[in-house]
Amino acid sequence: MTQTEQNRRCAVVLGGTSGLGEAIALGLARTGLNVVAASRSEDGVRKTADAIESAGVRTLRATADVADRASLQRLREQVQAAFGRIDILVNAAGMTKREPTLDVSEETWNRILDVNLTGTLRGCQVFGESMLENPERNGIRGRIINIASLSTFVAFTEVTAYCCSKAAVGALTRSLAVEWSPHGVLVNAIAPGVFPTALNSKIIDSPRGQELQLRTPMARFGRAEELVSTAVYLASEDTTYTTGQIITVDGGMLSSGVNQ
Repeated sequence: MTQTEQNRRCAVVLGGTSGLGEAIALGLARTGLNVVAASRSEDGVRKTADAIESAGVRTLRATADVADRASLQRLREQVQAAFGRIDILVNAAGMTKREPTLDVSEETWNRILDVNLTGTLRGCQVFGESMLENPERNGIRGRIINIASLSTFVAFTEVTAYCCSKAAVGALTRSLAVEWSPHGVLVNAIAPGVFPTALNSKIIDSPRGQELQLRTPMARFGRAEELVSTAVYLASEDTTYTTGQIITVDGGMLSSGVNQ
């Protein structure tokens, strides 16, 4: 192993084999990071790992489920054994379901919060524990990037459980930043606007999608690379004084009042 390979930092992306998580995983790999993209999908893990290796960096093929703490602990041990340390964690796993709030079952409510909120907490706890023990690099031991949402700030009709989960991800991000930043672990979040993915494909061409685009001053949906650049910034070794932030990448939507 060369000196460059020994010094190469390592990122773990949970929910990193599809949608925006996959885009972020591949974007980080293209900057020269070793990247492990994990999810429940064995096929997704293999496919994304192949793409990561094509960028000239190393990875692992390992599944994990944010709803299963033991699987995250196993993943952490595998990554540490292969790369020595974990420098960056991206929590990108998520789910949603649209239905009137009166019809939302407790099972659905609990499942969405368990994946989106408690799953993010599990990832932060499992990987944050090892980061807090890392030797410092440029004064920092680790960086955590959570994926929030526009619904961290504003409500969308008939996705109450999702909105509540993402609002809480914002609070979790700030709380961990206050607690862990003094010890060298920076915690931030990205709140994407509308980026076409498999998760939201049903709304893109619907009246809801048309309203979202109308409310966006740039008058279009986002491209994955426009979100990746923000993740690259937050993961950068040069980013040493940004923590507790929720950065929106939304084409101006949250700033928008009347557009017509």
